[in-house]
Order: sequence, then C-alpha cells, then structure tokens
Amino acid sequence: MDLTTLDFQQARIKQILFKSQLRSVLYGVREADEALFSPQGSALGQWLSTEVKPRYPGHPDVREAERLLQQLLSTGRELATQYRHGQIDEARRGLTRIDRVGEELVTVLQRLGTRPTPLAA
Repeated sequence: MDLTTLDFQQARIKQILFKSQLRSVLYGVREADEALFSPQGSALGQWLSTEVKPRYPGHPDVREAERLLQQLLSTGRELATQYRHGQIDEARRGLTRIDRVGEELVTVLQRLGTRPTPLAA
C-alpha cells in the first residue's frame, strides 16, 4: 500500500507542530522535555519509523529524511539550551535554522511521496 498525499501532508503538519512546540519553549510558554528532541518521542520521528521506513527500506530519501530530522531535533535542543542559559535572543534567532532544515525535510518527504512504494511492486 502506497503512502498517500494525505500521509505526507500529515507529516508536514507534524513538522510544523515541532516548530510550534519549540517556539513555545523559546518564548517561555512551556518547558522543554527530552521527548521533544528525540526521534522516538517526536510525532514525525515515529511516523518515519513506523510508516515510511517499512515501505521504503533502504531508500536514499528515507536516510536523508532521517538525517534532516536528526538535524532538526538537535538544532532544537541547542536552541532550548541557549534559552535556558539566558541567551534568549540568540535562541530565538536560531528559529530561522529550524525553518530552513524543516523545509529541506518537507522537500525530501514530498519527493519521496511521488515515488511508488517498492514493496507494492
């Protein structure tokens, strides 16, 4: 069974949710918890692991998506640490890095979404 366009739209929403949660941390609305920065704890990481990897095993775009997700999460963790250490403005300016990596990730996922699922053949 192929992943549908709707599945990839939901992945984009999950990526936007991460950015929203990170902004909440950097603007003092919520506390950062480690699950926010963990591939296993993030909704997008769980989706990649349970939906995408089994359908596209070993596909280069899946590996690239995982790399970008890890970069997104580690950058988010760095920004939260900056915020905790009082570097509030620097942390908030770092959100542009999150936006850039997030868009790269969405591009890779969209590209993957246009490919037939190898297991469906």
